Amino acid sequence: MSDTLKLYHAANSPNSRRVRIFLAEKGLKPTLISVDLGAGEQHSEAYKAINPGRVVPALVLEDGTAIGEVPAIMRYLDEAFPETPLLGATPKDKGLVVMWERFAELEGFAPVMEGVRNKAERLKGRAIAGPHGYEQIPGLVDRSMLRVKNFLTDLNERLEQVPFVAGERFSAADITALVTIDFAKALDISIPAEHRALMRWKDVVSARPSTNA
Repeated sequence: MSDTLKLYHAANSPNSRRVRIFLAEKGLKPTLISVDLGAGEQHSEAYKAINPGRVVPALVLEDGTAIGEVPAIMRYLDEAFPETPLLGATPKDKGLVVMWERFAELEGFAPVMEGVRNKAERLKGRAIAGPHGYEQIPGLVDRSMLRVKNFLTDLNERLEQVPFVAGERFSAADITALVTIDFAKALDISIPAEHRALMRWKDVVSARPSTNA
């Protein structure tokens, strides 16, 4: 069934990578269709018909239904292919995974994205992804970098208590946290040496074959 799925993605898109890792962890192999963001292919009429938000990734089902937004794609995949659950198997686990995945996205991933989009020369006039143009606000870059550093400190404290972000098992929360940390290199931010729990976790998670997806 997974071979009837189509994933519109971009190789260098961190949001696309989150979904590719999720798919790889589940052993799913959809048809991958590249969207050239540098050439503005996401703004083409053809892609707008698939995802009006003009962002990647987008998952297209066998019946033509298109699902955008990473959490929505993850939710569909975890329910349609319940083997190897990555959003939790029990009500308690589901709540914890959503809580910690949201923490990773809002406190880590979003600030990195904000910093990159307000800093990169090539993104002038495109400070927010999507159909509308927004000018960069340079002052947001420093705040974003501070938020990311605080996120790493808070995540390290969490990982001093548990082996994985949401608890005892690898989950979508780990995927978002890992992609966030790798993405933060675009702001010249890396894990401080004193964050030993975070370094330990990153070594473990990065060794999973799915992270190369």
